[in-house]
Amino acid sequence: MNSPVSALFALILLAGASASIAWTLGSRSLVAAHHEPGEITASVDAAPQNAGSVTGLPLPRFVSLKADKVNVRRGPSIDHPVAFMFQRKGLPVEITTEFENWRKIRDSEGAEGWILQSMLSGRRNGYVAQWANGKTLALHTVPEARSAVVARLSPGVLAVIDKCDGQWCEVSSGGHTGFAEQAKLWGVYPGEVVD
Repeated sequence: MNSPVSALFALILLAGASASIAWTLGSRSLVAAHHEPGEITASVDAAPQNAGSVTGLPLPRFVSLKADKVNVRRGPSIDHPVAFMFQRKGLPVEITTEFENWRKIRDSEGAEGWILQSMLSGRRNGYVAQWANGKTLALHTVPEARSAVVARLSPGVLAVIDKCDGQWCEVSSGGHTGFAEQAKLWGVYPGEVVD
């Protein structure tokens, strides 16, 4: 089986496997996708307490988008090209760096870019991320896993975060209010208290 076709096929398989491994290692969202549903967390680690050079606020930190359409640029100025556009008001993003009136952000899939500070809000929202593998997120009547379920949120649903105690968040979405396990929301750090 030493024909040129066999050799070419083996080379293609090897190249594909190498690309897949490199892509997996470089992507936070793909790493998160391999967790069991109960192990999914909002971030790889709890947020370190570094201070932003412009605002003095903690970095990284979560905020949300103010508008339905927000350009994400490759660098911190309007001279940099638009890398992509968000088209969903209220989507939570994580600020990782500050530069003048620009903020470098990361979304739930690991995509990064620069947004004008004026397009961001301090309002806290949670997102049932797509890496939840199609599992719904239960909203409970009280912050206990065995309590009654008032609603189930599908991946891609946004919820307004009212408060979090480090393990549970009180959220509202689609006319329902309840308690969601904090580790299953993207938009709040594990153990973070939100008032």
